[in-house]
Amino acid sequence: MTLMTGEVVVWSPAADVRPADPAERLAALFDVHHRRLYGLARRMSGSADAARDLVQETYLRAAQAVASIPDDPAREQAWLVRVMVNVCRDGWRRGAVRRRLDPVHASETLPRAASDQETVLVARTTVWRALGRLAPRRRAIVILYELEGTAIGDIAAMLRVSPVTVRWHLSLGRRELARAVMADG
Repeated sequence: MTLMTGEVVVWSPAADVRPADPAERLAALFDVHHRRLYGLARRMSGSADAARDLVQETYLRAAQAVASIPDDPAREQAWLVRVMVNVCRDGWRRGAVRRRLDPVHASETLPRAASDQETVLVARTTVWRALGRLAPRRRAIVILYELEGTAIGDIAAMLRVSPVTVRWHLSLGRRELARAVMADG
């Protein structure tokens, strides 16, 4: 737009304006948060494909409840993380039922170490397998705190629990990880 004085004024909408259309809102949420969610999902799941599925399922659930997503950017990210943890928890429960019903396919073996590179791979596999045994909320807390360096207060706000609860899950998660690593090793 050009003013009468000859100055050019560029108008841009406020950054806090949220699209009214649900499809546009989801697209905006995806643009802003998908990298962070994928990074967290990658650490919570065993593979890149599983992480992509986890993020996709999170956004599918968000699409079903667009009206309940908070308008505040920090709160909307926390909301999406909680949804992802719940999706992960649902998958964990389904997996537990499958393992209980079909124990033959649940057992996996680790490769034997023959070199330093293989030893590192075995160690990573052992840790990821141990992380996979944690309940989804506990796994999310351990990953957010230990691997991503998120503060306890921020984790508590994100998951809508008290900092004491986060510390409790962190403590139990560390113990469970140590037991699982020792059992695999």
